[in-house]
Amino acid sequence: MTGFLNIFKEEGKSSAYPVNRIKWLTKTPCGHMGTLDPLACGVLPVGVGNATRLFDYFLSKTKVYEAKFRFGVTTDTLDREGEPFGNGRVPTAEELSAVLSSLCGDVDQIPPLYSAKSVNGRRGYELARAGEAFTLPPKRVRIDEVRLLGQESEDTFSFSITCGGGTYIRSIVRDMASLCGTVGYMSYLKRTQSGCFSEANAVSLDLLTKENILDYLIPTEQVLPFPVLLEPDKRLFHGMTLSTDQADGSYKIYDGETFYGIAEVNGGKVKIKTKLC
Repeated sequence: MTGFLNIFKEEGKSSAYPVNRIKWLTKTPCGHMGTLDPLACGVLPVGVGNATRLFDYFLSKTKVYEAKFRFGVTTDTLDREGEPFGNGRVPTAEELSAVLSSLCGDVDQIPPLYSAKSVNGRRGYELARAGEAFTLPPKRVRIDEVRLLGQESEDTFSFSITCGGGTYIRSIVRDMASLCGTVGYMSYLKRTQSGCFSEANAVSLDLLTKENILDYLIPTEQVLPFPVLLEPDKRLFHGMTLSTDQADGSYKIYDGETFYGIAEVNGGKVKIKTKLC
């Protein structure tokens, strides 16, 4: 069994929970693309079987989030699960709108201290929980858009965020609040899109059974945004590197009617990069 399941992860569950459940249902190795913290909900693509070999092709995919940020107070984890501290003012919607463009582009973002980033072989959250002082180096991320959706309450605003993989939404609220001269934290997060996977066609884990799971399995070739390498030379399937006049890039390749995997063209040469069948 090979393909993808577009799971809508519920709040309160780890990203590993759906993966383990799908492993049990399919009796097949699985893995997820892009961790969602337990407090977050939303789109969690799960690769089944050999589809996990394709994860590297999705590293630059665009993600879309709906987030709620509370201002005037923050927490040590920058989300609602942390210990609150600080006393700042609540910015106006006009003040927030004025700083949003400053958050966008290719930026060097400092990860939250409570993160999985490593410092001398130890995770940031381990050091933070132990009360040790440390810093994390900035990481280059892509933030395409931060849009104010509305004011939820006296101190909480909702936002739509479009960004590349590896972006910390908790860092965005920290930096946004700092630009407004105050503090804040993330009180809610939902991922509505991860590459070609969207909330509109995501499925709840509770709906999946051994009998119907194949009905929700998305074939691997349907999620790959690559052209097809037409009439491939059969020698490619035996590991040979051949000459080609195709442009450089990644191509889907078929052995007859069967989707075989990914071929790479580089400098007039083509070879199989990832075999799936």
